[in-house]
Amino acid sequence: MPELPEAERAREILERHALGLVVADADDSDSYVCRPWPPGAIREALVGHKVTGVDRVGKQVLLETDGPVLGLHLGMSGSLWFDADPVVRFKRFVLTFTDGTTMFLNDPRRLGRVTLDPARGRLGPDAMRVSLERFRDLVGRSRAPVKARLLNQQALAGVGNLLADEALWRAGIDPRRRGVDLDPDELARLRRAVRSAIRGAIKAGGTGRTAFAHGRARGICPRHGSELSTAKVGGRTTRWCPQDQH
Repeated sequence: MPELPEAERAREILERHALGLVVADADDSDSYVCRPWPPGAIREALVGHKVTGVDRVGKQVLLETDGPVLGLHLGMSGSLWFDADPVVRFKRFVLTFTDGTTMFLNDPRRLGRVTLDPARGRLGPDAMRVSLERFRDLVGRSRAPVKARLLNQQALAGVGNLLADEALWRAGIDPRRRGVDLDPDELARLRRAVRSAIRGAIKAGGTGRTAFAHGRARGICPRHGSELSTAKVGGRTTRWCPQDQH
């Protein structure tokens, strides 16, 4: 399930393969993935424009051109591919550049999203870049369970269910505790844990490939093999180690 680490890897791929290229064509015929834009609208807006930068806010990747910005959200099963036509079975959006390079959004579950000039103001600060002061303000003043607050994209952009569980495990914090009940040291530790969980997932090749993710799937703490507790927190299945997380 794509979270911030997968979006960051997609950003890196785009930066490596598309920066400086000029859009020659686009297949935006999937009216669901490209909603609310009608077929042909995204193509018309992008053709002839040069890719000038690639950015990311939370889980959304931004392909910046000398015209509009293309927003790419991977949804729950999306991934970006370049020049890999034989292995791309679920093409939901395609960009072709003047040098012949082709980019595909492959998305089996069709839950990704492609849009023009996405509104950035609806998202909170990026989880990888948020300052300690801002993190303490956004998380430490919330009366919601800290797990639910981490998942609120308007508070902190980019943290999904697996990443939140891993960060709280690394920080040794019970996901059911309220943000207002965390002291300054715990909030600082949690911010470090969020950042280290993101870096670890990127290095492992995805959020679901870390040691904690494998242990979480089996219901076992990877640190010492004890059974994980399970409950719904913020409407999401949550697992934590009762021995380590308080």
